[in-house]
Amino acid sequence: MSRTLKCILIILAILVVDQVIKVIVKTNMTLYEQIPVFGNWFMIHFVENKGMAFGLNLPGNYGKLILSMFRLVAIVAIGFYLRHLILLKAHPGLLITLSMIMGGAIGNMIDSAFYGMIFSASNTIHPALVFPEGGGYETFMHGKVVDMFYFPLFSGVYPEWFPRIGGQSFTFFRPVFNIADASISVAVVILLFRQRKYFAFLHEDEEQPGKPDTEE
Repeated sequence: MSRTLKCILIILAILVVDQVIKVIVKTNMTLYEQIPVFGNWFMIHFVENKGMAFGLNLPGNYGKLILSMFRLVAIVAIGFYLRHLILLKAHPGLLITLSMIMGGAIGNMIDSAFYGMIFSASNTIHPALVFPEGGGYETFMHGKVVDMFYFPLFSGVYPEWFPRIGGQSFTFFRPVFNIADASISVAVVILLFRQRKYFAFLHEDEEQPGKPDTEE
């Protein structure tokens, strides 16, 4: 199997799993509905966000559009760079992690670009409808990203001596995320720990000794 085909299959696998889970959640759960999976430590908790991974977002009327366009540019850039690395026969681990990042980015981009036109708005009473009469809840590039994985591993109270937040309660891990977010995050962590090995090929030419000077 060629490197290009392997990268394509990784991207497609992430996309399919991500989108299938999102569609199932959006069309079968009401907004903020919560289903325990493993006690109080792991839950399917349906939320939507207008922005980045883990519910982060850009403020303002144009924040969503700017984020969507940035995500689109990033996907194109990663695609060209991934193709370049394939031609250079880069480390397989580097190709896999970049494919994971690209698959995750495309997964969330699909939500932002098309979900607003495909689905009705999610609410706390009824699950969303696919291609509702009268159209979707938003225009192109203004859809919301579907998140569902919630791991509130433990809760507690900050010590009183903590500045500003002393005495307040907290939950770890609070962010709700999806497969696309997880794919990007895992790939980035792997890259951080394995960057010297993955990018060693960039320095191979520099490390090769040159020809010795000859004396006449």
